Amino acid sequence: MEKRKIGNLEVSAVGLGCMGFSHAFGAPTEKNEAIKQIRNAVESGYTFFDTAECYGPYENEELVGEALKPLRSTVIIATKFGVFLEHGSTGMPISDSRPEVIRKSAEASLKRLQTDCIDLYYQHRIDPKIPAETVAGVMNELIKEGKIKHWGISEANEDYLRKAHAVCTVTAVENRYSMMARWYEKLFPVLEELNTGFVAFSPMANGFLTGRYDKNSTFEKGTDYRSVMPQFSPEGIDKNKELLEFLHSFAEKKNATPAQLSLAWMLCKKPWIVPIPGSRNADRISENAGAAGIKLSPEEVKSLDEALDSIPMSEVFGGTR
Repeated sequence: MEKRKIGNLEVSAVGLGCMGFSHAFGAPTEKNEAIKQIRNAVESGYTFFDTAECYGPYENEELVGEALKPLRSTVIIATKFGVFLEHGSTGMPISDSRPEVIRKSAEASLKRLQTDCIDLYYQHRIDPKIPAETVAGVMNELIKEGKIKHWGISEANEDYLRKAHAVCTVTAVENRYSMMARWYEKLFPVLEELNTGFVAFSPMANGFLTGRYDKNSTFEKGTDYRSVMPQFSPEGIDKNKELLEFLHSFAEKKNATPAQLSLAWMLCKKPWIVPIPGSRNADRISENAGAAGIKLSPEEVKSLDEALDSIPMSEVFGGTR
């Protein structure tokens, strides 16, 4: 698979989001099978693997660390701090980016990942109680101490990004982005200005844009987030029918699958965009890697954008179109 730069960090053009092996998409994958799939992804050309301390919680980092330990010198591992699912009584995530909490998280992640340095360390969500400059200052210290190489921000906005970047260079932002979730495109000129990469999570709208789901698809309530995502509801499937038909038609012209076209669309927009689709299926992991070889002309990207502007769509998890 071809490589590309996010900031000054070189990664595979498509990364692997590892969350689903142990979090948010139903029952966790059996450990040995998950390790096998992650290692097979390396053989398919993936060098960029994404996890977070709150996935599990903690179990996903342990899984990724064990799977990639024998291959550590050939891969880039990204993980995240600042979101806790196990605190409080509401069951809602809690953001906590106090410096002492960040340091404790970094040490714990290093241990779980079985590594002496994290390649890319994201603030998982902005903590409104802690200034961007304070968080960036801690990142600067961790870089100087050799505990992380690069840092980034997930679900970043322009104001926070600029304040943080002024203190410690932000290598990447990791934000939701897909054909159904394009609101962060307004951030692209800022990213270009700052030489900050864009890592796209949920690049296929949590799998919806693969076109493999219909009204008969079922998701386990409580453990599979898709069970409450509007794009997978019967109403959402009806509303998105025209979108999926268009996607299938365009993909056929490029000898691609809808999933591959969804990824190629963003890969061909900017050379510093890297999608990180998640999958637990070897064939899907290989299929997603193939998207890096599908080339769309600027005119084709523009025609896709224009169609997406006019086609009716449902809301998606995380906001509206």
